[in-house]
Amino acid sequence: MAPRSLSFVLLLVSYAVASNSSATVSASASAFSSSTPVTSSTSSTSSASTSTSGVSASVSTTSSMTSYLATETEPPVFPATDPLYPPPVSADPVIVPDFAPAWAAAYTKATSMISNFTIAQKVNITTGVGWANGLCVGNTPPVGNFPGLCLQDSPLGVRDTDLVTSFPAGITTASTWNRALMRARGLAIGQENRMKGVNVALGPMMNMGRIAQGGRNWEGFGADPFLSGETAYETILGLQAGGVQATAKHYINNEQEWKRTQESSNVDDRTEHEIYAQPFMRAVMAGVSSVMCSYNLINDTYACNNNKTLTDMMKREFGFQGFIQSDWSATMNILSAVAGLDMTMPGDITFDSGTSYFGQNLTDLVMNGTVSMQRLDDMATRIIGAWYYLHQDEDYPNATEVNAQSDHYLIVREIGAAGTVLLKNEGALPLDKPKSIVLVGSDAAPPVSGPNEYTDQGGDPSGILAMGWGSGTDNFTYLISPYEAIQARARVDQTSVFWNFDDWDLASAGNSVIGMETAIVFVNSDSGEGYITVDGNAGDRQNLSAWHQGDQLILAVAAQNNNTIVVTNSVGPLIIEPWVEHPNVTAIVWANLGGNEAGNAIADILYGAWNPSGKLPYTIAKSPTDYPAQLVTGGTAADILSINYTEGLFIDYRWFDAQNITPRYEFGFGLSYTTFEYSNLAIMAINPADSAQMDLVQNWEDGGATPIAQGSTTALWLHMPAYKVTFNVKNTGTLYGGEIPQLYIHHPLSAGEPPSVLKGFTNVEVSPGQTTSVSITLSRYDLSIWDVVRQGWAKPEGTITFSVGASSRDFRLSGTIPS
Repeated sequence: MAPRSLSFVLLLVSYAVASNSSATVSASASAFSSSTPVTSSTSSTSSASTSTSGVSASVSTTSSMTSYLATETEPPVFPATDPLYPPPVSADPVIVPDFAPAWAAAYTKATSMISNFTIAQKVNITTGVGWANGLCVGNTPPVGNFPGLCLQDSPLGVRDTDLVTSFPAGITTASTWNRALMRARGLAIGQENRMKGVNVALGPMMNMGRIAQGGRNWEGFGADPFLSGETAYETILGLQAGGVQATAKHYINNEQEWKRTQESSNVDDRTEHEIYAQPFMRAVMAGVSSVMCSYNLINDTYACNNNKTLTDMMKREFGFQGFIQSDWSATMNILSAVAGLDMTMPGDITFDSGTSYFGQNLTDLVMNGTVSMQRLDDMATRIIGAWYYLHQDEDYPNATEVNAQSDHYLIVREIGAAGTVLLKNEGALPLDKPKSIVLVGSDAAPPVSGPNEYTDQGGDPSGILAMGWGSGTDNFTYLISPYEAIQARARVDQTSVFWNFDDWDLASAGNSVIGMETAIVFVNSDSGEGYITVDGNAGDRQNLSAWHQGDQLILAVAAQNNNTIVVTNSVGPLIIEPWVEHPNVTAIVWANLGGNEAGNAIADILYGAWNPSGKLPYTIAKSPTDYPAQLVTGGTAADILSINYTEGLFIDYRWFDAQNITPRYEFGFGLSYTTFEYSNLAIMAINPADSAQMDLVQNWEDGGATPIAQGSTTALWLHMPAYKVTFNVKNTGTLYGGEIPQLYIHHPLSAGEPPSVLKGFTNVEVSPGQTTSVSITLSRYDLSIWDVVRQGWAKPEGTITFSVGASSRDFRLSGTIPS
């Protein structure tokens, strides 16, 4: 059968999947026919980057293109939206939901509820009941008619319970570059949380992968703020449509685990806005209910006591109307309430201490006027308002022992396949009924003592790595290994299957592959949260090498089999230089962390049931020193480490581009079993809708900055569609497959921006010989930079150009933003 997209999920349960369809992108097609050419340019990009190999190395490119400018009327882009009923998912979203009416209704109810509460009752709403003193990892007490809240990890499922799904990790989800799958995963996780009686889900995690070794990178969405922001946005829309309150965490600059409670992330204002705050801004635009402040200091002030980030940025600039909760024991001061903290979790200062910075202490400060009654009312209103906002006052289930899994394994399997990146393929894949296969490495196997070998997955994995460790995990109900999935397929194909799961006996591994048609080596690399240390890795990875001497295992196999396929399950990038160019390594499958259907998803890729479409959410370097930021270690028990973000805007691919460093595989890279051609680029200006604030639109067009005002960064006029880029994608190969076109902005040199900045992506599925038209819509925000002096977003002076292509270094078409 020709490789094609799995039909497991008739996406997306209650969502209409609109892949560039007129259902959600309602711009009139007739507007394009009247476009007038205004400029032309020649595209001379190569067929693929120097790092590519395999079938996609021969992808053809368009030698020339014409850019057009026209205008069209903007569709309704900011309808009043209830969090339970978000706009339909789209591969090119143009609808900007307006959650303000829903918040206003919820605030009215919350204000009425607390109107007769005493000071002590209002304080109780803000104060957790203490570690492990309830059904969830965090709990607030009932007060009057308010039943209190149950707050529970994790970003990939429901922690500390059974009969739930273990979804693919955040990094795998980002690797799909597919908004429909991001939304589907969020919805399913939200539904399971609700069924288990959880009010507040402690996710998604959206810290940036600034440091390749960062322990919790796998929980998040990669190393680019736009990709991270869009993945967070769709995840939150899905979670809250499932009925649970979502939590955007960890706010902000928690990019390493080492001394996370005793390090100051020192970040300049422009970098903070353009890189690290971007995903949180998008979370607010998705209507997120809660934000969790992080353990670290920001410019020498603790995150949960930082008035600049909590009150000025989050609540004023972003217009956030939900509540800010602390990470567990991250409250560092009684006066955090004044700085903007609304809830302390789990309530006690240290676990089981019986003391609290809020509780009686906060009551006393309100009584003596140190904390105003207005501020306390705001804290309580935000918390109860979020409860009303998600309609959790309406027959919300109590925590139960129900089976919450439904058919979510289908989503797990599809995301696992769609989030797998094919890095190299020299004709080895897809497999076609091979006569014999040998599987080498423990990562191919089921864990020796079952899927939940360690509490919070906190140990050296003896089988396939399907999630990292720490509070970002849940318990596997079951776990499918590659061994089991490939065995099942081998039975159908009548393939002889052999295996050797011993990572340490290299001689045996090498001998086991002699004479086999196909040898598949499975390696992994693990990390997690810093409260657990695994084999000397205190959360963060000590290095970027594969675990269990994976490099040597691959070389031992490749030395004796000329068709060696490598499958990697890793929390992040690895240095693969020891073996990537070995002539006998014929394919590399980057499978990330696939959840409980991991083995099936890998088999779907290997056998072509899913034609690879995943793209890297970070750069794979040739040397660890090529990355712009490194893990900061050392320090005594009393030290506050200074972590200086000296690279500024130049993280990940932005650094590699600016420094002209050749990566092994660039950000956004991923091969397919077919080939694609891009052509017919056009760009159209979109007339603002009648409801737009035209004075602010014109001010921006004239080079002015956004005003210093409530909600200035999330203002609808700034995010409504401004330009629509369209082009064609043709499948020039012989197999059905999906492609992820990416759009990168190139600012004028005077702007001080990186050479290329991701500002758009979409996904298409195309049959052989078929050409499809796709679109990527840009807002004024997408073209803006943060002006530190004017404290607003502004369009830089000069000409802004853009490129569309298959990765951050594989541009196929180029154009100019009309001025």
